Amino acid sequence: MKAGDELPPLEIGITPTLIVAGALASRDYQDVHHDPESARRKGSPDIFMNILTTNGLVGRYVTDHFGPTAVLRKVAIRLGAPNYPGDTMVLRGRVEEFDGETAVVRVAGDNGIGRHVTGTVTLTVPASSSSSPSSPSSSSVAAADTETAAVVVVPPGGAG
Repeated sequence: MKAGDELPPLEIGITPTLIVAGALASRDYQDVHHDPESARRKGSPDIFMNILTTNGLVGRYVTDHFGPTAVLRKVAIRLGAPNYPGDTMVLRGRVEEFDGETAVVRVAGDNGIGRHVTGTVTLTVPASSSSSPSSPSSSSVAAADTETAAVVVVPPGGAG
């Protein structure tokens, strides 16, 4: 990989199970992420994905292309249009910087109503992983010295 390279797009089907499981896995028990009636009472047409699930999907998308030894160092994302069940989010990325060891990837994810997420991911890529994209693997990776920055944009009506 080198600066300017585009990562292949990744389509992710947004299901109620993905939304609820992501919220529970990240200990986000806000009712708008699992109870459709509560979400509607708060002004949303349905349950919607939380930022931590999006954060995980963005991290997965980037590390899928840099291999199992890549280590996320910083994920900085901003949410826009909500991800609702039945939609599809398409993640796209572009390598902004790559010095052979550290990469910065700009990421955007769109769904049927607009731009769901934008941001950058910084990761460390050992030399053996940097020459070609790789598939995910079951190897464990140390995640020391990582940062996550997230900006939540609450939709009109205050659902969140």
